[in-house]
Amino acid sequence: MNSQATIKSVSPARKPKQILDPSELKTLNTRSNWRGLIQFAGHICVMFGSGYLWTTADNLLIKVPALIIYGFTFAVMFAPLHESSHRTAFANNRLNDSVAWIAGLLSFYNSDFYRRYHKWHHRYAQVNGKDPELDDPKPSNFKEYLIELSGFNWWVGKFKSHYKLATGQLEDYFYIAEDARDEVIRSTRLQLAVYGIAIAISIIFHQPWFFTLWLFPLAVGQPIVRSILLAEHTGCTNDANPLTNTRTTLTWLPLMAWNIPFHAEHHLYPSIPFHALPQAHQQLKDHFEVVENGYAKVHRDIMTSF
Repeated sequence: MNSQATIKSVSPARKPKQILDPSELKTLNTRSNWRGLIQFAGHICVMFGSGYLWTTADNLLIKVPALIIYGFTFAVMFAPLHESSHRTAFANNRLNDSVAWIAGLLSFYNSDFYRRYHKWHHRYAQVNGKDPELDDPKPSNFKEYLIELSGFNWWVGKFKSHYKLATGQLEDYFYIAEDARDEVIRSTRLQLAVYGIAIAISIIFHQPWFFTLWLFPLAVGQPIVRSILLAEHTGCTNDANPLTNTRTTLTWLPLMAWNIPFHAEHHLYPSIPFHALPQAHQQLKDHFEVVENGYAKVHRDIMTSF
C-alpha cells in the first residue's frame, strides 16, 4: 500500500479514536441543518438540470454527457443516504431520517435496512466473519473487476435483498434486531409500492418514464459509484485497525459526492458530519496509512494486484 503522508506513531496508551482531543472532536461534530439542506438542494438541482437536458436535447454531444451526469446524481444519492443514516447530515434527526428514505428510494436502497447494515459494518469494519460488507467478496481478477464495476453484482444483490425484506425473510440479516424487523419490512414494502405506482403511471400514459427517467439512468451512473465505493477498503488491511483498514482518496469530485472520498476520517470518527471531513483530514492525515492521490491510482493498484 502506498501512503501520501508520513505516518506518525500513536502511543500505545493512546488509542486511534483518541487522536483528537474532546474539544477538537466537539468542534468537528457540529451538525447543521442549513449545510445539509444546501448540499441536498444542490444535488437535486443538478439532477433536474441534467435530466432536462437528457430528455430534451437532440444533440448527442449534449445528450450523452447529460445522461451520465443525470445517472450519477441518482446513483450517488447513496451519499446523502449514507450521511443521513449516520444522522450527521442535519442537526434534526427527523430530517435525517426523511432525507435518508428519499435518497434510498432514488438510489434503490432501503434506508431502514441500510442503517442497521451499515452500523454493523462500522462496528466490525474489515473483520472477517463480522463485517457484512465482506459477504460480497472483492474482485480477484480482471473479469470479476469489470463485473463489479458494471453494477451487475449490485443489481442482483438489491433485487434479492428487497424481495427478502418485503416477504419477511430476515433470517440471514443477523444485524437487524427483532424489535426493528417490522419497521424494516414495512419500509421496504412502502418503497416497492412507490416503484409500483411509478410503473403504473408509465403504463397508463403509454410512456417509458420509469425506464428512461430512473431505471436506465441509475444503471448508467452505477459504474461511477461502484468505482468510488470499491476504493474504500479494497487493498487495505483486514483487521480492526481504523488507521490501516480504510482508504482516503484525494481527488476532485462533483459536489454531489458529499465528501465520501474522506473515508478513513469518516470511519475513525463517524460522528463528524460531511462538511467537516476536509478539516478532519487536515488534522488526521498524518496518522493514516492509506491516503491515495486519485481514483485512477487506486484502481491501477487494484488491477496490478490481480
